[in-house]
Amino acid sequence: MAIYANGTFTSDPWAKLEADAPARAHALLTLPQWREREAEFAGLAVGLWLEPGLPVADIGGLDRFGVIALDFPKYTDGRAFSMARQLRALGFGGEIRAVGHVLFDQLQLMARCGFDSFDITHPATLHLLESGQRPDIATFYQPGLGAEVPTGTRPWTRKRAG
Repeated sequence: MAIYANGTFTSDPWAKLEADAPARAHALLTLPQWREREAEFAGLAVGLWLEPGLPVADIGGLDRFGVIALDFPKYTDGRAFSMARQLRALGFGGEIRAVGHVLFDQLQLMARCGFDSFDITHPATLHLLESGQRPDIATFYQPGLGAEVPTGTRPWTRKRAG
């Protein structure tokens, strides 16, 4: 499966681990799989596949994972946006991947929350990216991760109570 990252499609060594599959490198494990089989994966490159709504602060040992995939089970479910932001706030510096219903309109906002790769299956989104189109909004109302427009240059933003 190809992954969209850094403005291009790249090959993906990571794959979700089936329930009874043997331990292997570049496996994406669910949190229950990781907790049950952690010893089997000692010394192997592993990733974590998280369903929306899990308390990421309770996971611990985040530096053990090369990638954390956050699932969007439907495009209206935004819990993974918050999870990505929390992972970055906890100091996770690895790859955060959006999986599931990932749409073109959401890519730039996902990146502002901490996502840096996208497993895209939506045909229209694939077509737009393959044809060279990129989501491009230059100025945002709310702050996010990455470069920001300097304070005071956005007249529509809320002023601090004084």
